Amino acid sequence: MSDTTNITPGFTPSSYVPVGGVILQSGNLEYNVGRETFTVKVRNTGDRPIQVGSHLHFFEANRYLEFDRKVTFGCHLNIPATTAIRFEPGEEKEVEVVTYAGKRRVIGFNDLTDGYAGPEDAPSYYPIRNRAYRRMVDYGFKDAADDTTEADYVVAGGGEPATALAASEAEEAAKAKAMNATAAVPATKPASATTSSSNNKK
Repeated sequence: MSDTTNITPGFTPSSYVPVGGVILQSGNLEYNVGRETFTVKVRNTGDRPIQVGSHLHFFEANRYLEFDRKVTFGCHLNIPATTAIRFEPGEEKEVEVVTYAGKRRVIGFNDLTDGYAGPEDAPSYYPIRNRAYRRMVDYGFKDAADDTTEADYVVAGGGEPATALAASEAEEAAKAKAMNATAAVPATKPASATTSSSNNKK
């Protein structure tokens, strides 16, 4: 290239940068500023290492990771994009998750959500979230729910707040109680059988 070649005016790097190179800004960069974050304790109950990427819907992470999944609904790891956190077999560690931005539609992953993962309209009606909770249980994802966490996702029968799972468990317990009560009632002989027995004695 000759010295007489015209060059379009623009940014001139202080040092050589190859085609496709990246010029990083000096200083520290802040990310996920102003968004809600949560800290959860996670344990790998499997016998293989598990690595979770920065933007995986953490609620849907590997089923052998045991943690309070409901807290992480609509969240991903609060780490730089393209990075990941690795959990060795039996390892337990605390991680921080942050809410998604944008339209918050979560599609794919482990098919637990497949829809909107942000806050919904009514304060006690969360159809997509409740469906995701049911799938979490049906598909065998480990969950270590914190009993002290306020359950404010479903109002069962207009009473105190309860989770969808709690309502389901209460229904199953009621069915079991009814079955036990039926089994406890002693069987009585038909009247005709008693009469026949009395006639035979005569």
